[in-house]
Amino acid sequence: MKFRIFSGLLAMAAAQPGFATGLTEAYEKALSYDSDIASARATADAQRAVTDVRRSGLLPVLDLIGSAGYTDTESPRTDDSFTRLRYGVELTQPLFRADVWFDYEASQFDSKSAFADYNLAQQELILDVATEYFGVLRAKDALTTARATELAIKRQYEQTQERYDVGLIAITEVLEARASFDDSTSQRIGAENDLDIARERLGRLTGEYAEDLNNLRQDFPLTRPQPENPDAWAQTALDQNWQIQSSIFQVDSSKLTLKSAKADHYPTVDLSASYIESDVSGLETGGFATIGSADGITTDAVIQLSVRMPLYAGGGIQAGVRQQRSLVDVAEESLNTVRRDVRVNTRSLFRTVNTNIESASALEQTIVSRRSALDATRAGYDVGTRNIVEVLDAERNYYIALRDFANARYDYVVNTLSLKQAAGTLSPQDLVDINRWLSATAPGIEALATDTDALDESLDD
Repeated sequence: MKFRIFSGLLAMAAAQPGFATGLTEAYEKALSYDSDIASARATADAQRAVTDVRRSGLLPVLDLIGSAGYTDTESPRTDDSFTRLRYGVELTQPLFRADVWFDYEASQFDSKSAFADYNLAQQELILDVATEYFGVLRAKDALTTARATELAIKRQYEQTQERYDVGLIAITEVLEARASFDDSTSQRIGAENDLDIARERLGRLTGEYAEDLNNLRQDFPLTRPQPENPDAWAQTALDQNWQIQSSIFQVDSSKLTLKSAKADHYPTVDLSASYIESDVSGLETGGFATIGSADGITTDAVIQLSVRMPLYAGGGIQAGVRQQRSLVDVAEESLNTVRRDVRVNTRSLFRTVNTNIESASALEQTIVSRRSALDATRAGYDVGTRNIVEVLDAERNYYIALRDFANARYDYVVNTLSLKQAAGTLSPQDLVDINRWLSATAPGIEALATDTDALDESLDD
């Protein structure tokens, strides 16, 4: 299993000519600021350290041994006192520790699972940044639509007031126009609040409050996912999705932990070697006849093979095996659930992306139709065949069509990234590719709403 280093790929992409600020810059800031990705990175590093700790249980242990003591012995035959200094080294090498070996292998799979979670966290950060980035653009478009609607209805309200003042229409139409204008003002206030919240959500990831973001160019292509087969995408997800990979490693780890629990029944074998010197001073051995000195240094060199066989541990070993066997079942069932969820989610996202494309295409035509309907309704109002309510409805429907078209494009981008994330193929390069279609000079829906020629030209393109 090769783990992707997303930050390195992003740095390489950033070095390419034409790397513009915008979506990729937001991700780069989030990569160094977001606490969730930092936590996932630290968790992966900690689990790698756990593997090193488990491996140490299979390696030699070298100890430096030292002790000092004073002994005073009194008896009818002896009255002795002496000091003893002991110093040396002891080397212990485990020869057979099945439980430690299985724990070490389990920790390796735990480490792989942690790094799979880290890669998943990076993909989720990519998706979160894109979602919040286009969420700001979405809220900005909604505010533009609300403001344009408010201005248009205000204009109609003022014209209605003027016609009423000269006695051409009844007061009812003035009241209808005033009610629509008040409602549009309320919607504009709500849209302003939504934009502030959207900017705060993006700032939570990047650490900066976003004011101006590059928008999608009008010629941004909406292409169908390749391959055009939901089963192929689902199979790719089953093979590469990082959540599935993490769950697979967790199952492998649980199985090895079960072996470790069973290994508590096995014997353990250790080989040890020690070299110890003892320095005794002040010792005298005496009897009825002679008294002689026993001071001096003695040396002990010992090689020892130790075998320990557990016989009974109060039933704890058997209980531990039963517990771990159940945990293996839990891990396997969790893996099955993740696989099913990923498969369904991937196929659903595939269909959603294609629906976004069809919706955007239909909404393009809706904009043209709504614009024509608005012009015709205004002309009818001028000659007296349409009333003010119909004009206000046509105004509102036109701006709603503009907003829905922009939302359909944003939905396409976010859902395409979600599809790749589900398939396990999402990377910062996808953000780089999208960023090439972002521009600070791209005409937003405000320009299209106020410039019929720009609208027609953009739709023709």
